[in-house]
Amino acid sequence: MRRRILLVDGYNIIGDWPELRELQKNDLEGARDYLIEKMAEYQAFTGMEVTIIFDAHMVPGLGKRYKNFRLNIVYTREKETADERIEKLVKDLKRIDTQIYVATSDFVEQRVIFASGAFRKSARELRTEVQSMEKRIEKEVNKTKQTKVKTKLPISDEMAEIFEKWRRGKD
Repeated sequence: MRRRILLVDGYNIIGDWPELRELQKNDLEGARDYLIEKMAEYQAFTGMEVTIIFDAHMVPGLGKRYKNFRLNIVYTREKETADERIEKLVKDLKRIDTQIYVATSDFVEQRVIFASGAFRKSARELRTEVQSMEKRIEKEVNKTKQTKVKTKLPISDEMAEIFEKWRRGKD
């Protein structure tokens, strides 16, 4: 099975998605957190490894890697752009058994990505995928809520719920 990796140009996506673009005007950290949360859900749903790359010039003095929500978050070094780090990551990660996607709407970056053998996802495509995923999750949750636990014993709903919690090992 091929390893699938998604590299996300963090500030490029924030600048493109309307809800994040609006949020960043007053709360850049909140916009970053929102994107991180959405990408963690995306990773869990799709099974792709997700790394979000943020430019250090927006947050001086960083240049670190973090793991939040089992997600890789990279802040570039001070004089390094997200584009440069993404190009380096594509080169480092490129193997025959690995499929790399880069989410960005930066046209120049997209051309470099194609040249290095990675696939591109525009910010709009990624947003559409995330919204579609959220709808499918919501549908599944609603379906699960509607499916009642079937039992042959004549017990109340409250007792059935207690037994179900015990069955799952929850107090």
